[in-house]
Amino acid sequence: MRLLACLLAVGVGVTQAARVVYDWNITYVNANPDNLFERRVVGVNNAWPLPPIHVNIGDTLVINAHNSLDVPTSLHSHGMFQNNTPYMDGPVGVTQCAIPPNYNLTYEFNITQHGSYWIHSHYMGQYMDGLRGPLILHNVNETYKYDEEMIVTVSDWYHKQSNDNLNTFMSVYNPTGAEPVPQSGIINDSANTTFTFIPGKTYRLRLINMSGFSTFYISIDGHTLDIIEVDGVETQRTSVDSLYLTAAQRISVLVTAKNNTDLNYYMHADMATDMFDVMPDDLNPNITAPIYYNTNHQNFAPSQDIGMASPFDDFLLVPLVNASIPGPDQSLNLTFNFEVTTDGINRGMFNELPYLQPKVPTLNTMLGMGNLSNNVDVYGPQSMAFMMKHLDFIEVAVSNFDAGNHPFHLHGHTFYMVGRGNGTWLGANAGTTEWFSNPMSRDTILIPSETYVVLRFRADNPGPWFFHCHIDWHLESGLAATFIVAPDVAQQRMTLPQAFLDVCTAGGNPATGNAAGKEGLDLSGAPSGVTLIYDGFTAKGKGAMAACILCALIGMGSIVFYALSDPEKKARAIADAKRQGATPPS
Repeated sequence: MRLLACLLAVGVGVTQAARVVYDWNITYVNANPDNLFERRVVGVNNAWPLPPIHVNIGDTLVINAHNSLDVPTSLHSHGMFQNNTPYMDGPVGVTQCAIPPNYNLTYEFNITQHGSYWIHSHYMGQYMDGLRGPLILHNVNETYKYDEEMIVTVSDWYHKQSNDNLNTFMSVYNPTGAEPVPQSGIINDSANTTFTFIPGKTYRLRLINMSGFSTFYISIDGHTLDIIEVDGVETQRTSVDSLYLTAAQRISVLVTAKNNTDLNYYMHADMATDMFDVMPDDLNPNITAPIYYNTNHQNFAPSQDIGMASPFDDFLLVPLVNASIPGPDQSLNLTFNFEVTTDGINRGMFNELPYLQPKVPTLNTMLGMGNLSNNVDVYGPQSMAFMMKHLDFIEVAVSNFDAGNHPFHLHGHTFYMVGRGNGTWLGANAGTTEWFSNPMSRDTILIPSETYVVLRFRADNPGPWFFHCHIDWHLESGLAATFIVAPDVAQQRMTLPQAFLDVCTAGGNPATGNAAGKEGLDLSGAPSGVTLIYDGFTAKGKGAMAACILCALIGMGSIVFYALSDPEKKARAIADAKRQGATPPS
């Protein structure tokens, strides 16, 4: 990997825009991060974990990716808006075809944001095999002052390959949809992580949850965490003793070190075990990393860890810049749940229909189908596509019908967390919603069991943007939708680079056309037909029931006929009828 021309004009206090280039050969590596089991992981340049990417606002980030795996891959820079470059976003089937084995693809885009982000594979749960790492975007002049910064990642860790776990999860033999439970939790991709604080210094800790499943509760004994950023959006400085991070969320906190070295302290990262269907006996959900003020002694402060009892509430955070929230131009009502579908698999779904990846990436269809791109049907019967006009203010109400908590991520935007409530969203005038007049915005939100949230965002970024659960098992099972923002404007502003057509062809996939790879609205062959099992009688079922009833009547009639044809039985039947006061059979 080489890092080119990252130049800082110190004298004038501004950053000169640089072209920051990384050469990534995506390879398999053996690793044992939890000290319990060595396994094959997905690394870069024959090394793992991935080194953090550091760029400055105004830079251009270039990642030359070569796929040396024996399976396809892709890269998603989580939280990047990708204005005018949606083809660099990375989700397979939405903005690109997967990179096939032994093939190259370059991701290149301008850095217009700052804050804490991460980069990960967006293909078939692959980032849980290790293809993920921090992506830090530095501001020219940070709003909050600190002496030093540290990256702190938390993640769950599995001993099996993700494709093996996925095959077990999405199986007719798993009708309840029980997710694979991780074997460990790790901090900074290791069970042996330690930190060192120097007395009196103020540290910015960039907390990033790179899990595929688990939420973590984070605290430091004897220290206050001052929140200054969530998902790249700055907040008014807010002091908490603990906080949670769902899969894919990020929070920056300022921590001021003690003025003496009498004690060392533990950082706690506790997994939310209520998300697991079973709790394995050998899983330690309470992960710690020592923070040393003095490595010459092992005197640690008493534990103050409360884990899942944390009162943290991200809805109560206040943005640094006050939010101005107009009324919505378009409202979208989404409900989600998990049910067994017609293929026998327990799937996640919005509005009772699971997402199925189209044959042609949705962006390719958007940019290549002319006026038909404004017809939601062209994107396929189960791409879960919702059309949105340019610059409209969109309201999305999401109701969780499931018994578990779920983190949802929107690509290409941040959204305002304007409301929430218990039960099901019944509309703005229902009177049960808790509204927030100066709401925080972020790109990933936790929706607790049997509650709803109301989100709003400006549809100012033309392109197709994925909205999905960031529990990767649930994404792969179908808990996703596609927000189609301003196809007409997208066609005016951008042309799909040839490389993103070629990568489809190289993988044996159609590069143009509708969701089926055909012209017009001929969608025959587009992925579809995986739906809820019909709750009632179909026409065939009614016919079968009628046939069963007819057969039963014929059978009963036959029994009566043969009984009455026997003289002795007939005499007994007559006598029985007389005793009961009925008319004897003739």
